Amino acid sequence: MLTKATIKYIQSLQHKKFRDEEGAFFAEGPKLVNELLQGDVFVCKNIYALPEWGSLLPEQLKNRYFHQTAFIKDFELEKISALSKPNQVLAVFEKKKADNNPLVKNNISIVLDDIQDPGNLGTIIRIADWFGVKNIVCSLHTADMYNSKVVQSTMASLQRVNLIYTDIEIWLTENKTIPVYAATLHGEPLQSISSLKEGIIIIGNESKGVSDAIIKLADKKITIPSFGEAESLNAAVAAGIIMYEIRR
Repeated sequence: MLTKATIKYIQSLQHKKFRDEEGAFFAEGPKLVNELLQGDVFVCKNIYALPEWGSLLPEQLKNRYFHQTAFIKDFELEKISALSKPNQVLAVFEKKKADNNPLVKNNISIVLDDIQDPGNLGTIIRIADWFGVKNIVCSLHTADMYNSKVVQSTMASLQRVNLIYTDIEIWLTENKTIPVYAATLHGEPLQSISSLKEGIIIIGNESKGVSDAIIKLADKKITIPSFGEAESLNAAVAAGIIMYEIRR
C-alpha cells in the first residue's frame, strides 16, 4: 500500500521545481523502464509496479532490483502515473550529470532555441540518438529534459544523448570556430551541407523560429525545400530531415 507521502512525492516530480530540488525524475511503462534499468546510466531509486510486470522481468533485473520494487494495485498506479492509461510500472531515477564541456570539434551538435513542446524535445532527442548526435545544447527556455512527456517520447534515448541548458548566445560565441547552420524558412537548400562532418545545427522555436540574435551568429542559413503550400514544418520533423541529409 502506498503511503500518502509517497504518492505526494511522486506526484511532485511532475513539476520541474521539485525535480530540480530532488534531483530525480520518473519513467513509466515496461519497455522504457526496463531499458533504463539495463542501460545503467540513471541510478534507480524506487520502482512501483503491478505484479504482472515483476513476473515478466528478466531474471537479471529481477534479482538486482527486487528489493527496490513495491508491488502495488491498479488504482494506486493510477494515482502516481502521468499517463492517461498507466502501464504496469513507474520507476523513480536520479538525474545524470551533464557534460557541460562536450567535444564539438569534428562532431555534429544540435542547438535548440526555445523548443517548448515536450513532445518535440523528446522526439528530437530520439532523432539525435538515431543519427549518432551525442550533444544537444538547449536554451534556458527550452522544455525540461526530465519532463515526463519528454522522458516518455525519448524511449530511453535520454540515457545516450547529453543535454546542456545554457545561454546559447554565449555558448555559440565561445564555439565560433565550429561552422554554425541555422534552420530557417529562407536560406540555402539543405543539400548544400550534405555529408557534413563538423558543425552546429540550430533548430528554432515552434512558432517563432530561430531568434534574430541567434541567426546573427550563424555562418549559413539552411532551408528544407518545399514542394507544397504548408507554411512550415514541425520542429522535430525538420530536425529529422536535416539529420538524415547530413548523414546521407
